[in-house]
Amino acid sequence: MRKVINILLFILCFNFSNGQLNIDSLGTTLPIIKDNSPIGNTTFVFIDSNNLSAEKIPANQWVAYNSLKLKRFIPPEFINKTIFLKFTLNNSAEIADTVYFYPGNSFRSIAMYKILPTQQLQQLKDESKADGFQPLKVLSKESATYIAVLHFTKRKFNSLSPEIIPKKYLNKYQKEYYTGSYNELIFGYILCGLLVMMIFFNAANYSLGRKKEFLYNCLYAICMFWLIFFNTYIDRRSGVFASFFMGYLAFALLIIGTIFYIAFTRKFLDTKTNYPLLNKIFYYQEKILLALFICYSIVYFFTDNFQLQSTVENGSKILMLGIGIMYILVGIKQKNRLFNYLAIGNAILILFSIISFLLIIVTVRRSGIFTSALLYYEVGIVGELIFFLLGLTYKNRKELIERIKEQEALKLAAEKQIFETKIAILNAQQEERNRISTDMHDDLGAGVTAIRLFSELAKRRLGKETIPEIEKISSSANELLNNMNAIIWTMNSSNDSFGNMVAYIRSYAIEYFENTGINCTVNIAADLPDIAVNGAIRRNVFLVVKEALNNVLKHSKATEVILVLKKEHTVISLLIQDNGTGIDFENLRRFGNGLKNMKARMNKSGIDFFIENKNGTLITLQRAINN
Repeated sequence: MRKVINILLFILCFNFSNGQLNIDSLGTTLPIIKDNSPIGNTTFVFIDSNNLSAEKIPANQWVAYNSLKLKRFIPPEFINKTIFLKFTLNNSAEIADTVYFYPGNSFRSIAMYKILPTQQLQQLKDESKADGFQPLKVLSKESATYIAVLHFTKRKFNSLSPEIIPKKYLNKYQKEYYTGSYNELIFGYILCGLLVMMIFFNAANYSLGRKKEFLYNCLYAICMFWLIFFNTYIDRRSGVFASFFMGYLAFALLIIGTIFYIAFTRKFLDTKTNYPLLNKIFYYQEKILLALFICYSIVYFFTDNFQLQSTVENGSKILMLGIGIMYILVGIKQKNRLFNYLAIGNAILILFSIISFLLIIVTVRRSGIFTSALLYYEVGIVGELIFFLLGLTYKNRKELIERIKEQEALKLAAEKQIFETKIAILNAQQEERNRISTDMHDDLGAGVTAIRLFSELAKRRLGKETIPEIEKISSSANELLNNMNAIIWTMNSSNDSFGNMVAYIRSYAIEYFENTGINCTVNIAADLPDIAVNGAIRRNVFLVVKEALNNVLKHSKATEVILVLKKEHTVISLLIQDNGTGIDFENLRRFGNGLKNMKARMNKSGIDFFIENKNGTLITLQRAINN
């Protein structure tokens, strides 16, 4: 059985009337798929600009296509014209057969009519919406004439390359046609995979930190994903959606993605704070691009003015190019590392976009992956994403360092606050101690001194007669006055120094042994450090020295006592040595709780305490200090 495949020569209407246009620049050489049967029919074409119906086309206006020299793409002035194709199919077989009519790439609508024997037109069911291939059933021994009414997609790069494909060859034809550049498809889908990862990456970061720059970059990546995916998938496909994408959606995704990218840049670089003028420029660029997008949508959906649509589209692309160039120049001028990362990525995108555009305008025939205009645009997007990630890594590292510094600063501030609070408490305590010591000196001290003076006056008036009670009053007053002076000395913060403590102990020791028959010697080394000693330690040390001197006077039977204060390396030592009978460790009753209290006070003050027999009794107080 012979399969009928008619590949027909197309004829453009060439007339200077209002309903026809010059077509010298139209089309390309027709690709032909042949069966074994010869083709003996001719295809004719008519281009209409007056909205004529197919049955009203004058017969003399149909022009044979094979008489014309056609170029690759149709001229822009044909975009909004209606193309009528008329061709005849002959089926000499004994059974009916089906072939597929494919007018080229790409058309937003295909309407098929069959001319009946009565010369009336029968409209066929439109089955080309999905893929652009319209099935035609030709009966056995039938010669049928068809008229195709075509409307081009609203874009610049449309081709009129009609073909008739036998049913048995359709799947093979579509497979080879759709995968004409396999390497481009692979690269496009790989890039789509990278964009999907970028989308999830930005979405995850936004969900964690609610930072708007990640939301805007995620939306930008989504726009680029659909742009690259559909460009890759329907690069050679036809149908209603393919026509809509190439005519409108591709540009819509590009301009919306650019708006999101500008918004991302404003947030990512914090241009409002760091670059106020640039932020203002970006803000108005967003508004202008949005206005151009709205204008483009209105022109596309509500008018047939392709020239205006093309002007708006080109103006938008020029503006986006200007934004990119300005972005690069500002990035170079600012010399900001984060800004430079984004500027370099933008420069790569612009460079490869220009290469892609040049391949389109010079109409280089695709002969490999490196002659694909889409490939270079995709490479530009990859470069931009790589430098975005580098910039993000740098920014995250910088923000991490700043957060650590901020945390350390907060920690230091908290520690400083705690320290200042402690200092304030200590100052308040010290002020209270000073107040108490002053009050004791002024009030209590004056009263005790008066008691002592009155007791001394009473003793003088009695003369040689002594009254034990008056003696006790005088002695107690003296002792109370000495104890009170010691308390006042320890409480006063102006005495919080090692030198003051040494001077006070020396003065007390010498005065204590006056008129007692015990010779007291105090040896103080010249290299003693000038360090601070708080009131609590001064008091404990003084009370221990006082107790030791009291034991020497009461129990040692000594005639001499020596106090030595020296420094050896990092240890300060105070030695109290008498030449008395020594200490009987087997019988400590004479010391009572004195020795235990002395050890307890030194332990509390962090001072080592030793007592031993060494030609009398030797008491040693030691404490290590920092150099």
